[in-house]
Amino acid sequence: MKTKAPQRIKTISEFHRIRQLPKPLHPLISLVDYSLVRHSPDHNEVSWIQDFYSIGLKRNVCGKFRYGHQEYDFDEGLMSFIAPGQVFRIEVIPAAEDDPHPSGWLLLFHPDFLWNTPLASRIHQYEFFGYKVNESLFLSDKEEQIILEIMKSIEREYRENIDSFTQSIIISQLETLLNYADRFYQRQFTTRKITNHRVLDKLEELLSDYFNSDRLQTEGIPTVGFVAAELNASPNYLTGLLKSLTGKNTQQHIQDKLLEKAKERLTTTDLTVSEIAFELGFEHSQSFSKFFKAHTTLSPKEYRQSFIQ
Repeated sequence: MKTKAPQRIKTISEFHRIRQLPKPLHPLISLVDYSLVRHSPDHNEVSWIQDFYSIGLKRNVCGKFRYGHQEYDFDEGLMSFIAPGQVFRIEVIPAAEDDPHPSGWLLLFHPDFLWNTPLASRIHQYEFFGYKVNESLFLSDKEEQIILEIMKSIEREYRENIDSFTQSIIISQLETLLNYADRFYQRQFTTRKITNHRVLDKLEELLSDYFNSDRLQTEGIPTVGFVAAELNASPNYLTGLLKSLTGKNTQQHIQDKLLEKAKERLTTTDLTVSEIAFELGFEHSQSFSKFFKAHTTLSPKEYRQSFIQ
């Protein structure tokens, strides 16, 4: 079936109306019982863009949802983060009759709710809002309970106590939730070391093949976006994963490989600095020299000379 164009959902009230949910108690923030959300049986693809943040905590989605060609393969609670303006698309895989119905919670909050608070600028630092669906956070029972308690505290606050303190209290709770999510993602990077090291191996192989071909001359230095796409990861997730394993982000890995290749060409060939710069995808030899000196404190000529003496 042909994929429909993404549907734009501008407000939380509109989300409630589309999903046939009761009107939200607060126009800018809402905790939704996911078991009440129904997808249309007329098609097996759901695609939308929303103008607000969404934090999902879901159960019983294993084998029922697919992002691209990847299926969820974990039984733990699944947590996902969607920022305003992101296109979210999942393919719903028909469930067996005896499968439990998906359940959980969706915390929705509009950027306007964060207005004039420190979190409005800090929220962009939480890189997991840029992760793909198949890079979601898988929680232990204890972790899931922590997140759920915070979500329910937020709900109680806007349900019972809308006053001059409501926003600041909920903002504080939101920030606590996001900080826990950050901690749990770092735990996930650690507990999946075998899988993550395979990604590191694939990165090394990808960069080696790229740098040992003529692609540097024809296509230029690989970007973080290109590398992430080749490894079927989002740029943010790949950077977070690599930093947890090596202390370096994706850009630094690319630069390390570029520097390694530059040193090899300077010490094993008679090519001029300009010729090496061209081989490595630099448009100007000055840019190459500046890059090399920034990483070694020596110019390319000085580095080459140090091996001759």
